[in-house]
Amino acid sequence: MKLDYFRDKLFDLLNDSEELGIADLNADERNGLLTVETEDGNVFEIVCQQVGEKRGIWR
Repeated sequence: MKLDYFRDKLFDLLNDSEELGIADLNADERNGLLTVETEDGNVFEIVCQQVGEKRGIWR
């Protein structure tokens, strides 16, 4: 799976989730960040970066 595809799917999952109470969601593709603002005013950053490649069974 490519990083861009993973990040796009994660964005879609967060964007479609009503249970999380997300007020705003932004993607900074250049820096691999998803910024999430919740309805109660908290802000979170999710860093999306590939840290390895598939080498058989994940340990």
